[in-house]
Amino acid sequence: MKTNVSVRRLSLSAMLLAIGLLLPFLTGQIQTIGNMLCPLHLPVFICGMICGPVWGLAVGAVLPLLRSFLFGMPPLMPTAVAMAFELAAYGLFAGLLRGRLPKTLPMLFVSLVSAMLLGRVVWGAASLLLYGFVAKSFTWQIFVTSGFVNAIPGIILQLVVIPPVVTALEKAHLAQ
Repeated sequence: MKTNVSVRRLSLSAMLLAIGLLLPFLTGQIQTIGNMLCPLHLPVFICGMICGPVWGLAVGAVLPLLRSFLFGMPPLMPTAVAMAFELAAYGLFAGLLRGRLPKTLPMLFVSLVSAMLLGRVVWGAASLLLYGFVAKSFTWQIFVTSGFVNAIPGIILQLVVIPPVVTALEKAHLAQ
């Protein structure tokens, strides 16, 4: 039985990684807010919550780097590398919090919002270091604008889409 759970988590993680590779092609068609929808974040949060923190971290760390190598977007340095830290943190914290808090809808939102905030802090720290390596400045204004203001459409999308998807997968007994 343990093997079935491991295989299911691996399969779901691979499927969510594939969705993460393809989803930006769909959101990119929306000219005004396509990038602001943060399409890579959705499958990583879902992966962390249904497959657990280890798989969420793995998918989050690999997804932006793989997209950069395969499609050239996001640019590898510093963007994709900083995003790898951010998304790995999202997957890790979403999985840890969802696994430890009661499986109620309010606690799902607590897990999601907490993981969003922690991931953005990790992204800010990684960006601060990485931008220094490429001789670009990373200011507090860039952190707030890129991490929060420009991400408002993506944050709203995540708050609307992720809870019902995770709830449905948990009801179908596909979650950790």
